[in-house]
Amino acid sequence: MDNASLNTARSYLDFDGLGQLKGQARQDAKSAMRETAQQFEALFLQQMMKSMRATVDKSDISASSHVETFENMFDKEVALKMAKRGGTGLADMLVKSMETQQAHLQDNAKVLQGMAQQATTAKAFALNPKVMGLPMLDAPVKAMPLREPGALPLNLPPKPLGGD
Repeated sequence: MDNASLNTARSYLDFDGLGQLKGQARQDAKSAMRETAQQFEALFLQQMMKSMRATVDKSDISASSHVETFENMFDKEVALKMAKRGGTGLADMLVKSMETQQAHLQDNAKVLQGMAQQATTAKAFALNPKVMGLPMLDAPVKAMPLREPGALPLNLPPKPLGGD
């Protein structure tokens, strides 16, 4: 495979290209990430063009399935070329976001490794300590009444709203 075919954005529908992209991701994750982001941008642009074409009224001449198939293939190629040239910048934003996310994951992994090392060197504590809970008070606790003196009981019949 020559360098020109590696540098062009492959179609997101090309299963052979998908297998090559997986192999490339194992060897060079950064370039595979860029290619994947470009393919996503191409898919986004193609869907956007498809939605824009759906808003245009079709005449009898342009309403055939052959014309629609050609338009879909044309939109796909235009979207791939636009994504390769950085048409909207979506791929750049995705790559930047994924790189930041990976950096945070690496930082988190380092923190977790440090915590694991501290956990292995920390002193163990008893699971069933002899002193549990709060100590009992020497003075007896005064019980609270359930209702205050003079308060009405809750089971009285309701008074009518209108008259007496």
